[in-house]
Amino acid sequence: MSMEERLAAAEAQIATLAHELGRVQDLIAIRKLQHSYGFMMDKGLYDEVCDLFAPDGALHFMGGVWRSRDSVRRLYCGRLRESFTHGVNGPAFGMMCEHGLSQDVIDVAPDRQSAQARWRVFLVGGAHESKTDRNERLPLQWWEFGIYENEYVRLDGVWMIKKLGYNLLLQADYETGWAHSPPLPSPFFTKTIDDDPLGPDYIESQPHKGWPETPLVPFHYLHPVTGKPIEAQKA
Repeated sequence: MSMEERLAAAEAQIATLAHELGRVQDLIAIRKLQHSYGFMMDKGLYDEVCDLFAPDGALHFMGGVWRSRDSVRRLYCGRLRESFTHGVNGPAFGMMCEHGLSQDVIDVAPDRQSAQARWRVFLVGGAHESKTDRNERLPLQWWEFGIYENEYVRLDGVWMIKKLGYNLLLQADYETGWAHSPPLPSPFFTKTIDDDPLGPDYIESQPHKGWPETPLVPFHYLHPVTGKPIEAQKA
């Protein structure tokens, strides 16, 4: 092999390693992005949560779809902020809504401009008995489990949420537990922005159903060994 060929091979290998290093850095950035979402939601920092979304980012939540950052702001800074913190962008006395994120599987596209990820969320929420202004529509204390199937986009070198897809699997009162929890409405949201100023842009035609239904949340990736789609048998 000539010197020129050896130099060309070395440059190609360096380029490959630099690309792979970049993808590892992308994984770290996306993980930080999603975990920041959880920490901000914990403390009612809804303005900051909305800033994690791309301008055309979308939210899929309990059968409703909000189709832009401005639309997403209706839900977080309108409905959720009023329900959890009485209009304050920050934590409220005696109110807890802790998001635990785990089991992340992140796949960055070869061009490093987009990514998909699957996360598990375990949420513990509730209000202290001394809280006199709690929202009576919320349970006093509850468990919540779900799966995120999300999409991300890199704009001007910064990773943002392109689609937050929260599949709520279970929401149960703490005292009675999940064995006795009533089925969740599906879809939960039944009115769009045309009839509800804080509502979604549209309602999904086939919304995800929660416990006691046990549907498989579709995987964005193939089986890591067989390379086949991950599908459940239908009864």
